[in-house]
Amino acid sequence: MGLGRARLRGIPEPAVARPSPAPALWEDPLAARVAGPVLRPGDGDAFRAECAAVGVDPGHEPAVVVGATGAADVVAAVAHATEHGLPVAVLATGHAAPPGTAGAVLVVTRRMQGVRVDPMARTARVDAGVRWERVLHEAAAFGLAPLAGSSPDVGAVGYTVGGGLGLLGRLHGYAADHVTSIDVVSGNGSLRTATAGQYPDLFWGVRGGKGSLGVVTSMDIGLFPVPRFYGGGLFFRGSTAGTVLHAYRRWVRDVPEGMSSSVALNRFPLSEDVPEALRGRFTVHVRIAYCGSAEDGEALVRPLRSAAVPLSDTVAEMPFRECGRIHADPPLRSDVVERNALLRELDEDAVDALLDVVGPDSASPLSFLEVRHLGGALARPPAVPNAVGHRGAGFLLYSATPPDRDGAVLAHSALLAERMAPWAAGTALNFLGTDDESRERMPAAYEPRDLQRLRQLQRTYDPHGLFRADRPAVAAGPG
Repeated sequence: MGLGRARLRGIPEPAVARPSPAPALWEDPLAARVAGPVLRPGDGDAFRAECAAVGVDPGHEPAVVVGATGAADVVAAVAHATEHGLPVAVLATGHAAPPGTAGAVLVVTRRMQGVRVDPMARTARVDAGVRWERVLHEAAAFGLAPLAGSSPDVGAVGYTVGGGLGLLGRLHGYAADHVTSIDVVSGNGSLRTATAGQYPDLFWGVRGGKGSLGVVTSMDIGLFPVPRFYGGGLFFRGSTAGTVLHAYRRWVRDVPEGMSSSVALNRFPLSEDVPEALRGRFTVHVRIAYCGSAEDGEALVRPLRSAAVPLSDTVAEMPFRECGRIHADPPLRSDVVERNALLRELDEDAVDALLDVVGPDSASPLSFLEVRHLGGALARPPAVPNAVGHRGAGFLLYSATPPDRDGAVLAHSALLAERMAPWAAGTALNFLGTDDESRERMPAAYEPRDLQRLRQLQRTYDPHGLFRADRPAVAAGPG
Protein backbone atom coordinates (compact mmCIF):
# COMPACT_ATOMS: atom_id res chain seq x y z
CA MET A 1 0.00 0.00 0.00
CA GLY A 2 1.29 3.51 -0.75
CA LEU A 3 2.68 5.39 2.23
CA GLY A 4 0.03 8.12 2.15
CA ARG A 5 -2.87 5.66 2.08
CA ALA A 6 -1.34 3.63 4.91
CA ARG A 7 -1.31 6.72 7.09
CA LEU A 8 -4.80 7.78 6.13
CA ARG A 9 -6.11 4.34 7.15
CA GLY A 10 -4.17 4.23 10.42
CA ILE A 11 -4.86 5.59 13.92
CA PRO A 12 -5.86 9.28 13.86
CA GLU A 13 -2.98 11.69 14.37
CA PRO A 14 -2.86 13.64 17.65
CA ALA A 15 -4.54 17.04 17.42
CA VAL A 16 -1.36 19.10 17.39
CA ALA A 17 -0.11 21.55 14.85
CA ARG A 18 2.49 20.19 12.47
CA PRO A 19 3.71 20.97 8.96
CA SER A 20 1.72 19.43 6.15
CA PRO A 21 3.54 16.55 4.47
CA ALA A 22 4.60 16.87 0.87
CA PRO A 23 1.68 16.17 -1.50
CA ALA A 24 3.51 13.20 -2.99
CA LEU A 25 3.33 11.41 0.37
CA TRP A 26 -0.41 11.92 0.59
CA GLU A 27 -1.56 11.49 -2.95
CA ASP A 28 -0.95 8.67 -5.40
CA PRO A 29 -3.60 8.75 -8.13
CA LEU A 30 -3.33 5.01 -8.70
CA ALA A 31 -3.37 4.16 -5.00
CA ALA A 32 -6.54 6.21 -4.63
CA ARG A 33 -8.26 3.87 -7.10
CA VAL A 34 -6.96 0.57 -5.69
CA ALA A 35 -7.97 -1.23 -2.48
CA GLY A 36 -4.81 -3.37 -2.36
CA PRO A 37 -1.21 -2.24 -1.99
CA VAL A 38 0.36 -0.04 -4.64
CA LEU A 39 4.15 -0.09 -4.46
CA ARG A 40 6.85 1.68 -6.44
CA PRO A 41 10.66 1.36 -6.40
CA GLY A 42 10.80 4.32 -4.02
CA ASP A 43 8.87 2.33 -1.41
CA GLY A 44 12.05 0.44 -0.52
CA ASP A 45 11.76 -2.79 1.45
CA ALA A 46 8.00 -3.10 0.95
CA PHE A 47 8.42 -2.93 -2.83
CA ARG A 48 11.30 -5.40 -2.82
CA ALA A 49 9.41 -7.79 -0.55
CA GLU A 50 6.40 -7.77 -2.84
CA CYS A 51 8.54 -8.44 -5.91
CA ALA A 52 10.41 -11.23 -4.13
CA ALA A 53 7.15 -12.84 -3.04
CA VAL A 54 6.14 -13.31 -6.67
CA GLY A 55 9.56 -14.29 -7.97
CA VAL A 56 10.47 -11.12 -9.87
CA ASP A 57 14.15 -10.88 -10.77
CA PRO A 58 15.63 -7.68 -9.27
CA GLY A 59 16.99 -6.92 -12.73
CA HIS A 60 13.45 -6.77 -14.11
CA GLU A 61 12.07 -4.14 -11.76
CA PRO A 62 8.51 -3.01 -12.60
CA ALA A 63 7.50 0.63 -12.58
CA VAL A 64 4.72 -0.12 -10.13
CA VAL A 65 3.26 -3.20 -8.43
CA VAL A 66 -0.47 -3.43 -7.84
CA GLY A 67 -1.53 -6.06 -5.32
CA ALA A 68 -5.03 -6.58 -6.69
CA THR A 69 -7.74 -7.67 -4.26
CA GLY A 70 -10.50 -7.85 -6.86
CA ALA A 71 -11.56 -7.01 -10.40
CA ALA A 72 -11.88 -3.29 -9.67
CA ASP A 73 -8.20 -3.12 -8.73
CA VAL A 74 -7.26 -4.84 -11.98
CA VAL A 75 -9.39 -2.38 -13.98
CA ALA A 76 -7.63 0.52 -12.25
CA ALA A 77 -4.18 -0.94 -12.92
CA VAL A 78 -4.87 -1.49 -16.61
CA ALA A 79 -6.35 2.00 -16.93
CA HIS A 80 -3.21 3.43 -15.33
CA ALA A 81 -1.04 1.54 -17.78
CA THR A 82 -3.07 2.91 -20.68
CA GLU A 83 -2.86 6.47 -19.38
CA HIS A 84 0.93 6.31 -18.97
CA GLY A 85 1.82 4.13 -21.96
CA LEU A 86 3.19 1.29 -19.82
CA PRO A 87 3.06 -2.44 -20.54
CA VAL A 88 1.17 -4.77 -18.20
CA ALA A 89 2.56 -7.96 -16.70
CA VAL A 90 0.51 -10.35 -14.56
CA LEU A 91 1.52 -12.77 -11.82
CA ALA A 92 -0.59 -14.93 -9.57
CA THR A 93 1.35 -17.51 -7.59
CA GLY A 94 4.85 -16.29 -8.41
CA HIS A 95 5.77 -19.21 -10.65
CA ALA A 96 7.38 -18.53 -14.01
CA ALA A 97 7.76 -14.79 -13.45
CA PRO A 98 8.00 -13.19 -16.91
CA PRO A 99 11.08 -11.14 -17.79
CA GLY A 100 8.71 -8.55 -19.28
CA THR A 101 8.10 -6.98 -15.85
CA ALA A 102 10.82 -4.35 -16.35
CA GLY A 103 9.21 -0.91 -16.43
CA ALA A 104 5.72 -2.43 -16.44
CA VAL A 105 2.63 -2.21 -14.32
CA LEU A 106 2.87 -5.56 -12.53
CA VAL A 107 -0.55 -6.82 -11.47
CA VAL A 108 -0.23 -9.39 -8.68
CA THR A 109 -3.45 -11.38 -8.28
CA ARG A 110 -2.41 -13.75 -5.45
CA ARG A 111 -4.69 -11.94 -2.99
CA MET A 112 -7.75 -12.87 -5.07
CA GLN A 113 -8.60 -16.12 -3.31
CA GLY A 114 -12.32 -16.78 -3.82
CA VAL A 115 -13.47 -20.36 -4.53
CA ARG A 116 -17.15 -21.33 -4.63
CA VAL A 117 -18.34 -24.82 -5.59
CA ASP A 118 -21.84 -25.46 -6.94
CA PRO A 119 -22.27 -29.21 -6.36
CA MET A 120 -25.57 -29.40 -8.23
CA ALA A 121 -24.18 -27.78 -11.38
CA ARG A 122 -20.78 -29.47 -10.86
CA THR A 123 -18.96 -26.20 -11.35
CA ALA A 124 -16.61 -23.99 -9.38
CA ARG A 125 -16.06 -20.26 -9.51
CA VAL A 126 -12.34 -19.60 -9.08
CA ASP A 127 -10.60 -16.25 -8.60
CA ALA A 128 -7.34 -15.34 -10.29
CA GLY A 129 -4.94 -16.03 -7.41
CA VAL A 130 -6.22 -19.46 -6.39
CA ARG A 131 -3.95 -22.51 -6.53
CA TRP A 132 -5.27 -25.93 -7.46
CA GLU A 133 -4.82 -27.21 -3.91
CA ARG A 134 -7.71 -24.95 -2.80
CA VAL A 135 -9.98 -26.10 -5.60
CA LEU A 136 -9.15 -29.76 -4.95
CA HIS A 137 -10.01 -29.33 -1.28
CA GLU A 138 -13.31 -27.53 -1.87
CA ALA A 139 -14.45 -29.88 -4.63
CA ALA A 140 -13.57 -33.02 -2.67
CA ALA A 141 -16.20 -32.17 -0.05
CA PHE A 142 -18.79 -33.02 -2.71
CA GLY A 143 -16.99 -35.99 -4.28
CA LEU A 144 -15.96 -33.83 -7.25
CA ALA A 145 -12.64 -33.13 -8.96
CA PRO A 146 -11.31 -30.35 -11.22
CA LEU A 147 -9.11 -30.96 -14.25
CA ALA A 148 -6.00 -30.07 -12.26
CA GLY A 149 -2.47 -30.79 -13.36
CA SER A 150 0.31 -32.73 -11.71
CA SER A 151 1.16 -30.02 -9.16
CA PRO A 152 -1.50 -28.65 -6.77
CA ASP A 153 0.83 -25.69 -6.17
CA VAL A 154 0.12 -24.20 -9.62
CA GLY A 155 -2.31 -21.31 -10.11
CA ALA A 156 -5.62 -22.59 -11.48
CA VAL A 157 -6.40 -19.66 -13.79
CA GLY A 158 -3.01 -19.36 -15.50
CA TYR A 159 -2.88 -23.13 -15.99
CA THR A 160 -6.37 -23.20 -17.50
CA VAL A 161 -6.06 -20.28 -19.91
CA GLY A 162 -2.83 -21.86 -21.15
CA GLY A 163 -4.76 -25.01 -22.06
CA GLY A 164 -4.44 -27.11 -18.93
CA LEU A 165 -3.05 -30.62 -19.47
CA GLY A 166 -4.32 -32.50 -16.43
CA LEU A 167 -4.30 -35.93 -14.85
CA LEU A 168 -7.80 -36.61 -16.21
CA GLY A 169 -7.04 -35.13 -19.63
CA ARG A 170 -7.31 -38.28 -21.74
CA LEU A 171 -10.77 -38.85 -20.31
CA HIS A 172 -12.14 -35.29 -20.29
CA GLY A 173 -9.86 -33.14 -22.45
CA TYR A 174 -8.05 -29.91 -21.63
CA ALA A 175 -9.10 -27.81 -18.66
CA ALA A 176 -9.78 -24.93 -21.09
CA ASP A 177 -12.41 -27.11 -22.78
CA HIS A 178 -14.56 -27.04 -19.63
CA VAL A 179 -14.57 -23.34 -18.82
CA THR A 180 -18.09 -21.91 -19.05
CA SER A 181 -17.49 -18.26 -18.18
CA ILE A 182 -14.48 -15.94 -17.83
CA ASP A 183 -14.27 -12.44 -16.37
CA VAL A 184 -11.44 -10.61 -18.12
CA VAL A 185 -10.12 -7.06 -18.10
CA SER A 186 -9.06 -6.35 -21.66
CA GLY A 187 -6.47 -3.87 -22.87
CA ASN A 188 -8.98 -1.06 -23.28
CA GLY A 189 -9.74 -1.22 -19.55
CA SER A 190 -13.14 -2.89 -19.82
CA LEU A 191 -14.24 -5.75 -17.56
CA ARG A 192 -16.17 -8.25 -19.63
CA THR A 193 -17.81 -11.57 -18.86
CA ALA A 194 -17.07 -13.81 -21.82
CA THR A 195 -19.09 -16.93 -22.53
CA ALA A 196 -20.05 -19.01 -25.55
CA GLY A 197 -22.93 -16.60 -26.17
CA GLN A 198 -21.45 -13.31 -24.96
CA TYR A 199 -18.23 -12.01 -26.50
CA PRO A 200 -17.70 -15.44 -28.08
CA ASP A 201 -14.54 -14.34 -29.93
CA LEU A 202 -12.96 -13.22 -26.65
CA PHE A 203 -14.12 -16.44 -25.00
CA TRP A 204 -12.44 -18.42 -27.76
CA GLY A 205 -9.14 -16.55 -27.51
CA VAL A 206 -8.72 -16.35 -23.74
CA ARG A 207 -9.08 -20.14 -23.43
CA GLY A 208 -5.67 -20.98 -24.82
CA GLY A 209 -4.36 -17.45 -25.39
CA LYS A 210 -2.82 -17.29 -21.89
CA GLY A 211 -2.81 -13.59 -21.15
CA SER A 212 -2.52 -12.25 -24.67
CA LEU A 213 -5.97 -10.59 -24.57
CA GLY A 214 -6.32 -9.38 -20.99
CA VAL A 215 -6.19 -10.13 -17.28
CA VAL A 216 -8.53 -12.92 -16.17
CA THR A 217 -10.01 -12.07 -12.77
CA SER A 218 -12.19 -15.17 -12.31
CA MET A 219 -13.58 -18.13 -14.20
CA ASP A 220 -16.28 -20.80 -13.93
CA ILE A 221 -14.99 -24.32 -14.53
CA GLY A 222 -16.51 -27.77 -14.79
CA LEU A 223 -16.03 -30.42 -12.09
CA PHE A 224 -16.28 -34.18 -12.41
CA PRO A 225 -17.47 -36.95 -10.07
CA VAL A 226 -14.12 -38.53 -9.20
CA PRO A 227 -13.90 -38.98 -5.42
CA ARG A 228 -11.21 -41.67 -5.70
CA PHE A 229 -8.96 -43.09 -8.37
CA TYR A 230 -6.02 -45.46 -8.89
CA GLY A 231 -2.70 -43.69 -9.10
CA GLY A 232 0.88 -43.35 -8.01
CA GLY A 233 4.36 -44.03 -9.30
CA LEU A 234 6.75 -46.82 -10.18
CA PHE A 235 10.45 -46.02 -9.71
CA PHE A 236 13.03 -48.10 -11.59
CA ARG A 237 16.81 -48.00 -11.74
CA GLY A 238 18.19 -45.72 -14.43
CA SER A 239 20.04 -48.64 -15.98
CA THR A 240 16.66 -50.10 -16.99
CA ALA A 241 15.60 -46.94 -18.88
CA GLY A 242 15.69 -48.62 -22.29
CA THR A 243 13.68 -51.61 -21.15
CA VAL A 244 11.08 -49.50 -19.31
CA LEU A 245 10.68 -46.87 -22.04
CA HIS A 246 10.18 -49.46 -24.76
CA ALA A 247 7.72 -51.35 -22.56
CA TYR A 248 5.90 -48.07 -21.94
CA ARG A 249 5.62 -47.10 -25.63
CA ARG A 250 4.10 -50.52 -26.38
CA TRP A 251 1.81 -50.36 -23.36
CA VAL A 252 0.18 -46.99 -24.18
CA ARG A 253 -1.06 -48.26 -27.55
CA ASP A 254 -3.93 -50.18 -25.95
CA VAL A 255 -4.77 -48.41 -22.68
CA PRO A 256 -8.29 -46.96 -22.26
CA GLU A 257 -8.95 -43.23 -22.16
CA GLY A 258 -9.41 -43.40 -18.40
CA MET A 259 -5.68 -44.12 -18.10
CA SER A 260 -3.38 -41.08 -18.11
CA SER A 261 0.33 -41.62 -17.63
CA SER A 262 3.82 -40.31 -18.13
CA VAL A 263 7.38 -41.50 -17.69
CA ALA A 264 10.20 -39.33 -16.36
CA LEU A 265 13.97 -39.64 -16.30
CA ASN A 266 15.34 -38.05 -13.12
CA ARG A 267 18.94 -37.32 -12.24
CA PHE A 268 18.53 -36.54 -8.56
CA PRO A 269 21.10 -34.30 -6.87
CA LEU A 270 22.98 -35.20 -3.71
CA SER A 271 20.67 -33.10 -1.59
CA GLU A 272 18.97 -33.61 1.75
CA ASP A 273 15.75 -32.44 0.11
CA VAL A 274 15.72 -35.69 -1.91
CA PRO A 275 14.61 -38.96 -0.23
CA GLU A 276 17.66 -40.97 0.76
CA ALA A 277 16.68 -43.91 -1.46
CA LEU A 278 16.81 -41.63 -4.54
CA ARG A 279 19.58 -39.22 -3.55
CA GLY A 280 22.26 -38.93 -6.23
CA ARG A 281 20.64 -41.59 -8.40
CA PHE A 282 19.41 -41.72 -11.99
CA THR A 283 15.91 -43.21 -12.02
CA VAL A 284 12.97 -43.89 -14.30
CA HIS A 285 9.63 -42.83 -12.83
CA VAL A 286 6.39 -44.08 -14.43
CA ARG A 287 3.37 -42.05 -13.27
CA ILE A 288 -0.14 -43.52 -13.30
CA ALA A 289 -3.57 -41.84 -13.00
CA TYR A 290 -6.41 -44.23 -13.74
CA CYS A 291 -10.02 -43.14 -13.43
CA GLY A 292 -11.57 -46.51 -12.66
CA SER A 293 -11.58 -49.30 -10.10
CA ALA A 294 -8.45 -50.42 -8.31
CA GLU A 295 -8.97 -53.93 -9.65
CA ASP A 296 -9.05 -52.77 -13.27
CA GLY A 297 -6.17 -50.41 -12.65
CA GLU A 298 -4.00 -53.15 -11.17
CA ALA A 299 -4.61 -55.35 -14.21
CA LEU A 300 -3.75 -52.50 -16.58
CA VAL A 301 -0.54 -51.60 -14.78
CA ARG A 302 0.69 -55.20 -14.42
CA PRO A 303 2.77 -55.15 -17.66
CA LEU A 304 4.68 -52.11 -16.44
CA ARG A 305 5.29 -53.63 -13.02
CA SER A 306 6.85 -56.63 -14.72
CA ALA A 307 9.01 -54.62 -17.14
CA ALA A 308 11.78 -54.40 -14.52
CA VAL A 309 12.22 -54.68 -10.77
CA PRO A 310 10.82 -51.48 -9.19
CA LEU A 311 12.79 -49.57 -6.59
CA SER A 312 9.45 -48.46 -5.17
CA ASP A 313 5.78 -48.82 -6.05
CA THR A 314 3.24 -46.29 -4.73
CA VAL A 315 0.42 -47.04 -7.19
CA ALA A 316 -2.78 -47.63 -5.22
CA GLU A 317 -6.30 -46.32 -4.77
CA MET A 318 -6.34 -42.81 -3.30
CA PRO A 319 -8.64 -39.78 -2.86
CA PHE A 320 -8.38 -37.51 -5.87
CA ARG A 321 -7.61 -34.54 -3.64
CA GLU A 322 -4.22 -36.23 -3.00
CA CYS A 323 -3.36 -36.43 -6.70
CA GLY A 324 -0.22 -34.35 -6.15
CA ARG A 325 1.39 -37.46 -4.66
CA ILE A 326 1.59 -39.06 -8.13
CA HIS A 327 4.22 -36.85 -9.71
CA ALA A 328 5.46 -35.57 -6.33
CA ASP A 329 6.71 -32.47 -8.11
CA PRO A 330 9.37 -30.51 -6.21
CA PRO A 331 8.70 -26.84 -5.40
CA LEU A 332 8.49 -24.94 -8.65
CA ARG A 333 11.44 -22.79 -9.64
CA SER A 334 11.54 -19.87 -12.02
CA ASP A 335 15.26 -20.20 -12.80
CA VAL A 336 15.20 -23.49 -14.73
CA VAL A 337 15.84 -24.00 -18.43
CA GLU A 338 12.57 -25.41 -19.78
CA ARG A 339 12.05 -26.91 -23.22
CA ASN A 340 9.23 -28.92 -24.72
CA ALA A 341 8.05 -30.47 -27.95
CA LEU A 342 4.81 -32.13 -28.88
CA LEU A 343 5.46 -35.44 -30.62
CA ARG A 344 3.24 -37.02 -33.25
CA GLU A 345 4.16 -40.50 -32.00
CA LEU A 346 6.61 -42.39 -29.83
CA ASP A 347 7.87 -45.26 -31.93
CA GLU A 348 10.92 -47.45 -31.47
CA ASP A 349 13.25 -45.06 -33.29
CA ALA A 350 12.00 -42.09 -31.23
CA VAL A 351 12.71 -43.91 -27.97
CA ASP A 352 16.17 -44.90 -29.18
CA ALA A 353 16.94 -41.31 -30.21
CA LEU A 354 15.76 -40.07 -26.82
CA LEU A 355 17.89 -42.58 -24.94
CA ASP A 356 20.92 -41.74 -27.03
CA VAL A 357 20.74 -38.11 -25.87
CA VAL A 358 19.53 -38.43 -22.26
CA GLY A 359 19.78 -42.13 -21.36
CA PRO A 360 21.95 -43.72 -18.67
CA ASP A 361 25.02 -43.85 -20.91
CA SER A 362 24.73 -40.30 -22.25
CA ALA A 363 26.31 -38.20 -19.46
CA SER A 364 23.49 -35.73 -20.09
CA PRO A 365 23.37 -32.66 -17.80
CA LEU A 366 19.55 -32.56 -18.04
CA SER A 367 18.24 -33.39 -14.58
CA PHE A 368 14.59 -33.96 -15.50
CA LEU A 369 12.89 -35.14 -18.68
CA GLU A 370 9.30 -36.33 -19.04
CA VAL A 371 7.21 -37.96 -21.76
CA ARG A 372 3.43 -37.57 -21.26
CA HIS A 373 0.89 -39.66 -23.11
CA LEU A 374 -1.78 -37.52 -24.82
CA GLY A 375 -4.59 -38.64 -27.14
CA GLY A 376 -8.08 -39.65 -26.08
CA ALA A 377 -10.31 -36.67 -25.32
CA LEU A 378 -7.28 -34.37 -25.68
CA ALA A 379 -7.33 -35.14 -29.40
CA ARG A 380 -11.00 -34.28 -29.88
CA PRO A 381 -12.38 -30.77 -30.51
CA PRO A 382 -14.25 -29.34 -27.51
CA ALA A 383 -17.96 -28.62 -27.51
CA VAL A 384 -17.14 -24.90 -27.63
CA PRO A 385 -14.00 -24.27 -29.74
CA ASN A 386 -10.98 -22.54 -28.19
CA ALA A 387 -7.41 -21.58 -29.10
CA VAL A 388 -5.67 -24.69 -27.71
CA GLY A 389 -3.63 -26.09 -30.58
CA HIS A 390 -2.01 -29.26 -31.86
CA ARG A 391 -4.64 -31.67 -30.59
CA GLY A 392 -3.35 -34.37 -32.91
CA ALA A 393 -0.11 -34.78 -30.95
CA GLY A 394 0.34 -38.12 -29.25
CA PHE A 395 2.94 -37.19 -26.63
CA LEU A 396 4.54 -34.25 -24.86
CA LEU A 397 8.30 -34.20 -24.31
CA TYR A 398 9.38 -31.77 -21.55
CA SER A 399 12.69 -31.04 -19.83
CA ALA A 400 13.56 -28.76 -16.93
CA THR A 401 17.04 -28.22 -15.50
CA PRO A 402 18.71 -25.47 -13.46
CA PRO A 403 21.10 -23.48 -15.68
CA ASP A 404 24.84 -23.99 -15.49
CA ARG A 405 27.72 -21.60 -16.06
CA ASP A 406 29.33 -23.31 -19.04
CA GLY A 407 26.16 -23.55 -21.13
CA ALA A 408 26.04 -27.35 -21.22
CA VAL A 409 22.35 -27.42 -20.32
CA LEU A 410 21.40 -25.11 -23.17
CA ALA A 411 23.62 -27.01 -25.61
CA HIS A 412 22.18 -30.39 -24.60
CA SER A 413 18.62 -29.03 -24.74
CA ALA A 414 19.31 -27.91 -28.30
CA LEU A 415 20.79 -31.31 -29.16
CA LEU A 416 17.70 -33.05 -27.78
CA ALA A 417 15.43 -30.80 -29.87
CA GLU A 418 17.49 -31.54 -32.97
CA ARG A 419 17.40 -35.31 -32.48
CA MET A 420 13.64 -35.35 -31.77
CA ALA A 421 12.75 -33.00 -34.64
CA PRO A 422 11.55 -35.83 -36.96
CA TRP A 423 8.70 -36.54 -34.53
CA ALA A 424 8.00 -32.96 -33.39
CA ALA A 425 4.63 -31.29 -33.96
CA GLY A 426 4.72 -27.89 -32.24
CA THR A 427 5.04 -26.85 -28.60
CA ALA A 428 2.78 -26.78 -25.53
CA LEU A 429 2.22 -23.25 -24.25
CA ASN A 430 2.08 -24.04 -20.52
CA PHE A 431 5.40 -25.90 -20.69
CA LEU A 432 7.40 -23.08 -22.26
CA GLY A 433 9.96 -21.28 -20.13
CA THR A 434 10.41 -17.54 -19.76
CA ASP A 435 13.78 -17.11 -21.46
CA ASP A 436 14.13 -15.46 -24.86
CA GLU A 437 14.25 -18.72 -26.80
CA SER A 438 11.04 -19.96 -25.17
CA ARG A 439 9.29 -16.68 -25.88
CA GLU A 440 10.32 -16.91 -29.52
CA ARG A 441 8.74 -20.37 -29.70
CA MET A 442 5.32 -19.21 -28.49
CA PRO A 443 3.82 -19.02 -32.00
CA ALA A 444 4.62 -22.73 -32.44
CA ALA A 445 2.06 -23.49 -29.73
CA TYR A 446 -0.75 -22.59 -32.15
CA GLU A 447 -2.12 -23.69 -35.46
CA PRO A 448 -1.25 -20.96 -38.04
CA ARG A 449 -4.88 -19.95 -38.55
CA ASP A 450 -5.43 -19.72 -34.78
CA LEU A 451 -2.34 -17.57 -34.33
CA GLN A 452 -3.59 -15.20 -37.01
CA ARG A 453 -6.99 -15.02 -35.32
CA LEU A 454 -5.37 -14.30 -31.92
CA ARG A 455 -3.39 -11.44 -33.41
CA GLN A 456 -6.55 -9.99 -34.92
CA LEU A 457 -8.35 -10.27 -31.58
CA GLN A 458 -5.46 -8.61 -29.82
CA ARG A 459 -5.85 -5.54 -32.02
CA THR A 460 -9.48 -5.42 -30.90
CA TYR A 461 -9.15 -6.18 -27.18
CA ASP A 462 -5.64 -4.82 -26.56
CA PRO A 463 -5.43 -1.88 -28.97
CA HIS A 464 -2.53 -0.30 -27.06
CA GLY A 465 -0.45 -3.48 -26.97
CA LEU A 466 -0.33 -3.54 -23.17
CA PHE A 467 0.07 -7.28 -22.80
CA ARG A 468 3.14 -7.71 -24.99
CA ALA A 469 5.19 -7.93 -21.80
CA ASP A 470 3.89 -11.43 -21.24
CA ARG A 471 3.11 -12.62 -24.77
CA PRO A 472 5.17 -10.60 -27.26
CA ALA A 473 5.45 -13.36 -29.83
CA VAL A 474 1.69 -13.81 -30.00
CA ALA A 475 1.23 -10.08 -30.59
CA ALA A 476 4.05 -9.69 -33.09
CA GLY A 477 3.87 -10.02 -36.83
CA PRO A 478 1.26 -9.24 -39.46
CA GLY A 479 -2.31 -10.21 -38.77
